[in-house]
Amino acid sequence: MAKKQVKTIKVTYVKSATGFDKRQGKVIEALGFKKLGQTRILPDNDCIRGSIFKVKHLLKVEEEA
Repeated sequence: MAKKQVKTIKVTYVKSATGFDKRQGKVIEALGFKKLGQTRILPDNDCIRGSIFKVKHLLKVEEEA
């Protein structure tokens, strides 16, 4: 049985969360970002999409093939 390919998205942390609500900083940490400019490949699911939506002004999102 073949494994199902998981869709992914490429997310880059481009703007600092300093000066914004503390909860937004916690969302950035929960997504796994530690440094500004860091890029992560994350699974494309509703939970991740919801977290990204909360801090969309701090991130750059690209679709992965």
